Order: sequence, then C-alpha cells, then structure tokens
Amino acid sequence: MTNSETSGPISALEHSETMAAYIRQGEQRAHALSNRGPIKLDGSGNLDAAILEAYWRHGFYVFENVIGEEELAELRADVARVLAGAPTAPDGGYDAQGNPAIGGEFALPPYGWAKPLSDPLGGTSKNKGRHPVKMQDPTPPADGPDWTIERLRGNLQLMESCVRLYGHPGLLAVAAAVNGDDFVPYNEVVFIKEPGLGPSVAWHQDGTTHWDAPDWDQGAHGFNFMAQLYPSTAGNGVWVLPGSHKLGKVDIKKLVADSGSERIEGAVPLLCQAGDVFITNRQAVHGSFANSSPDRRVTLNEGFFPRNRVLDVSTSKLDGTAVSYDAEQIQERSRLIAVATDARRQRFPDEAQYRYRPLIGQEDDNRWNAETRETLVKDYNIKDFYI
Repeated sequence: MTNSETSGPISALEHSETMAAYIRQGEQRAHALSNRGPIKLDGSGNLDAAILEAYWRHGFYVFENVIGEEELAELRADVARVLAGAPTAPDGGYDAQGNPAIGGEFALPPYGWAKPLSDPLGGTSKNKGRHPVKMQDPTPPADGPDWTIERLRGNLQLMESCVRLYGHPGLLAVAAAVNGDDFVPYNEVVFIKEPGLGPSVAWHQDGTTHWDAPDWDQGAHGFNFMAQLYPSTAGNGVWVLPGSHKLGKVDIKKLVADSGSERIEGAVPLLCQAGDVFITNRQAVHGSFANSSPDRRVTLNEGFFPRNRVLDVSTSKLDGTAVSYDAEQIQERSRLIAVATDARRQRFPDEAQYRYRPLIGQEDDNRWNAETRETLVKDYNIKDFYI
C-alpha cells in the first residue's frame, strides 16, 4: 500500500498490520536461501569458495557470530555515549544536559535527523534521484519527538570501538576475496531505527557511476558490511531483492507497480542476531520500511570498492559535488584500514592481525596513537569515496 493508494493517514499500528503477511512470506524466503553462516577461511586466510559463490549468486550473505559479547558491549556503549551527547534538535549545539554536543569539532556534522516514521528520500531528487518511489509514511505517536536521529556519520572519529571493528581480520579477508587485495574504503556510518520512530529508506541501488561502463560487472560498485548491535528483524531491518545486483540499472518504479505496492515481490529481509554482520552488494535493490515494530535496530555500516573502480574516476557525490580520485587520495584514505588493524592488535593481541597488502612495509606510519588520531582520523570522512 503506497501513500497514493491510501485514502488518508495510516497509524503505526495499521502499518504494522499491513506488513504482517509480507513479513511472514519474506521470512520464509530468507530462511530458504543458503547464504548464512560463520566466516570460514582456509589455512592461507582465503574465504571459503562456497561462501563467495553464495554471495555472488544472491547479492548478499549473513555472517553469523562475528562480534563477540565483550566487543559487542563496547560498541553498544560507544553508540549510547554518542547519542547521549547529541544536540537536542537538528540545529542545536548542546546536549540534553546543557553540554556542548559531541562532534562540534568535526568538519562534517555527525548527526543525521529525520521526522519519525517518515520517508525523507523516496520520490525526491535527493541522493541523485536514486530513490524513485516514496514509501508509506505512518503517522508517528502524538507524544513522540519532532525529530529522531537516524544516522551517525564518521564512525571512526566518533568511536574507538568502531576503529577496532574496522580492523577485524575476518571481515577484511572477506573484503579482499570480493574486491581484491587492493580494496579501498567507501564510508562508515551508523543507521539507527528506534522502535515506533525509525524512518524508512526507500528502495534504491547504491551505485550511480559505472552502470554504463563497457566493463561493467556484478561487483562494479562494491559492497557494504552491516554489523548488527541488536537483532535485525523483518520489521526493522533491510530488505533485498536477491539477484538484482546482476541486472544492471533496475526500473524500481516498474517493480513497485508490478507488485501493486511498495512491498516488492520476491524481496527478503536480512534477518540477523546481535553480533552478526551481513555483506550486501551495492548494486542490489534494497531498502527498509518505517519501523512501526517494537524492536530497535542499530547497524554499523562500512563499505569497500575494487580499486580499479575508483582510481582515476571522475564522478559526483550524492550531493552533486564533482570529484576525481587519484592514487595519492586512495593511499591516504586507505591508511585508515592499516591504522584500524593496529588498533585491533592493541585491543586483541591474541587475535591474528590482518595485513592490508597495499600498505605492507608502512606499519610504523600507520600506528593507532594520539598522533594518527589527530592527523589522520579526525575529519577523515571528508576524504570518503563515492561511486
């Protein structure tokens, strides 16, 4: 049921009821797919071939039990700290205790806001128009807030625990298996879906640059990892259309029209427990509905590209800013990977450390210490890549 099909506003409860059958069917389809399990590496640190095949077949894979309880607690505590230090309104500079809000020293504001249960992107020209269909906007609770924080930007400068997760050897081995040993970063954000408040993210494909490239392939726009700090359900989580990463630029308006509603036929929810991490191809059609469920979702997102899809590429970011990427920029931004592996080594000294091949031999320049925090990590996200 899209907004245009309703005769008037719909409550959060009515939205939840409308979603019920679709959720049941989606859960059944999700559980029928053979694309979940722990990260499996061979003796040389290479990803299990069956996992890689399942990822390329479906366009996503759920890695189970990636984050242990101790690390999970540290990540949750860091997110709670940053949210507690948020301004009380989008244009505010002070938190609820009257202290200066966290992030005021950074070049890019860390907090992203939206109206509760809204769809701020669908059917607009925002994000280069890649969200062509508006999702349902349930009416938020009358006693709810005017705004909700739906995103934190620049995880690595906000939270030390996120730096350590960024250096996770299993996840980085997956990145190398999918994109090549010389993979490069995209960006890092936290998605927050508070129960009864979290806005939707209208159906879209992430990539915008390489659709017409003569050497386009199913991995041309890279992938995202999404680490779950709480369970990801069909009601609060991301939905993906399996196999759509192979189809090139998809006519999402037609998909919605053919399905008769915003509930695209054949899509599946990414069902995860806390501590699971899923990998999603950025070319896959995906999105999330307004969170009218009683369950909270907090997702740590970090993405990676094949180096050859970024080097010497001229494009524009989602806000339309023209950019070109050269080898020096790639080298500087990729240093965050090496710094993160060192931060993780310091915190988990008994764990095998991932060695990021493009920067082997430069370890002393990429230690996790006070100097790199100030000179490299602070405002690092103004150097994010986008394709």
